[in-house]
Amino acid sequence: MRVMNMNKGISKTQLLFAIVLTALLLAPVAFGAAPGITGGTGTTATFNLTAQAEYLTQPDGSAIYSWGYGCSGTPTFAPAAIANGFCSTMQVPGPTLIVTQGQTVTVNLTNNLPNAAGNTSILFPGFTVTSSTGAGTAAGLLTREAAPGGTVAYTFTATTAGTRAYYSGTQGDLQVEMGLYGAIIVVPSTIPPTCDAGLPLTNPGNNAAAQSATGEADFRLAPAAYNNASACYDREYIFQFSEIDPRIHREALQQSTKACVGCMNVATEPYTPAYFMINGRSMPDDMDPNYAPQYPHQPYNGNPHMHPGELVLLRIVGQGRWQHPFHEHGNHVRVLARDGNLILSTSDPADPNLAGPLLFTTTTTPGQSIDGIFYWTGKGLNWDPYGHSPASSDVQAKLPCVPDANGYNTSNPGAINYFEWCQDHNKPLQATPIGDVAGGGPVTLPDPNIFANGPWFGGSPYLGPNATVRAVGSTGTTPPSGTIANSPTDEAGFAFMWHSHNEREITTNNSFPGGMLMMMLVDSREFVINESN
Repeated sequence: MRVMNMNKGISKTQLLFAIVLTALLLAPVAFGAAPGITGGTGTTATFNLTAQAEYLTQPDGSAIYSWGYGCSGTPTFAPAAIANGFCSTMQVPGPTLIVTQGQTVTVNLTNNLPNAAGNTSILFPGFTVTSSTGAGTAAGLLTREAAPGGTVAYTFTATTAGTRAYYSGTQGDLQVEMGLYGAIIVVPSTIPPTCDAGLPLTNPGNNAAAQSATGEADFRLAPAAYNNASACYDREYIFQFSEIDPRIHREALQQSTKACVGCMNVATEPYTPAYFMINGRSMPDDMDPNYAPQYPHQPYNGNPHMHPGELVLLRIVGQGRWQHPFHEHGNHVRVLARDGNLILSTSDPADPNLAGPLLFTTTTTPGQSIDGIFYWTGKGLNWDPYGHSPASSDVQAKLPCVPDANGYNTSNPGAINYFEWCQDHNKPLQATPIGDVAGGGPVTLPDPNIFANGPWFGGSPYLGPNATVRAVGSTGTTPPSGTIANSPTDEAGFAFMWHSHNEREITTNNSFPGGMLMMMLVDSREFVINESN
């Protein structure tokens, strides 16, 4: 994708064009989940990490000298359904450490940074940590440190569930900036029984049945984020926000060959980051698969997908030095917990309900984590997002909608329009549609060739198979017939932009689009979301 310089000015139409084009190109294949490594299935978990230097790539072609944590030995990857996992000797962010509540966790850190960088270490906020004091270690300001070539062991008990950050406790203004950070996911030791079936809020169990009907695998690390029935979820993703000031990285590279130990002296102020990343990648790289070989040191992506009605767990971690106001279009995010602390109402201790806020932006400060639920059903649109038409010759446009007690179509888990909001069934959007969709709605859509840079506008406000045909007719030109990206007879979904609300952070080295920007793709049920590579 060609990028534009912000100084030339970017219109909203150009923004839509760039983002929708990217979404269409990526729509046929889905990847996501919360990939990481486990350290054992018993009462203990052990991880062997190294701190080393390598280069990160950016969409503008830059290769940025960085430091990061990687694995030694042969780790076990999770979730098991994701294939082709790798854990090189250095990655940014560091490997996501996946443990079970109650496990005794040991992290062995070996310092393979350049001698000039000096000591390094890891902090594990939220846990009581003990560290080894053997050869090759030194007392640090915040925690025990590994000297160049040395190894230090950190041990703690994963006392509570949830998502937390880990990062260097040595010269944090430099070492965290260089890439020494990662995340820990603690899976609850006890799962509420209602969570095992999936989607507990409406017709428990039917969402799992709907996934099974289309052959979808389960990519969750667990059925619940916490031991609370309101913490159940159907899909999960982890997003770590960070930034890079290339000047600091260039100075660290220039001094990395010094023979002296711990003599590196890099000025970390003034701080002027030019790269803004989700899971170590900038848009559009963050929408490529997990463990893509072209990113050997940036294995994690940012490419969430869901079906209407699913509960999507977002594990969000603020890394780096800046606060990042990240906005998830489509709905607010219901916060479950911050820093692994479940937010509950204390008004009735016998019935502890979730008390976290609904957030327009999940703003994270450095080191802070948020666990939250994103939810989208189509309720409130005031039109039928599946584009049904009683007069249509398309059988899939005549699917019934039988409301359950909550108003959703959940009687048939195998239905394409499972979890449709039945109150809007057969309700048109368009006053004068071209295709099969019934007319009479309040809106007259503009000519897409005028509206959004020609044929790359999606052209349909509907979900489901043949949605584009039903919107524009078989002779329509949006998108152009026969394209691999999204032919008129293929399934169509809704693409919501998820991005930082700091405008500078949706650029890559001051070129738009880029940075902290990705898409949430909402697909109807016949589109199988496959999160295995």
